[in-house]
Amino acid sequence: MRAVVQRIAGARVEVGGEPVCQVGDGLLVYVGVERQDTPDDAGALARKVANLRIFPDAAGKLNLNVLQAGGQALVVSAFTCQADARKGNRPSFERAAPTEQARQLYEQFVAELRQTGLAVHTGVFGEFMQVRSTNDGPVVILLDSKRTF
Repeated sequence: MRAVVQRIAGARVEVGGEPVCQVGDGLLVYVGVERQDTPDDAGALARKVANLRIFPDAAGKLNLNVLQAGGQALVVSAFTCQADARKGNRPSFERAAPTEQARQLYEQFVAELRQTGLAVHTGVFGEFMQVRSTNDGPVVILLDSKRTF
């Protein structure tokens, strides 16, 4: 599984022009599931996101995780996180998991993230969404459950 994690000052999701959810300070997490992913990948990625120390402490150093900073998370499914653009200019999505596998592992990721005590909101799986966010920093981290980068 891959994730693009952004520290945000706020974000919201709309589907068809209608608001779905809105969050304040915290994380915007785009998650993409690969064909080879397992429930272990979902758990490992959720733990990494929850414990990622990218919020400033009193001294201004990035020492706090989202829960310690009093933030929340907005998780959005994004198969495009699995894009391979090494050849040519048109990305390949062959590595992306089929819909039902992706849905199950995405939902497990969200459930495990919630088990940390974090307030987690979601977009709508499989829908075309408009995501509006205000990056804070900007701080943007790429994560991969298999640690390929």
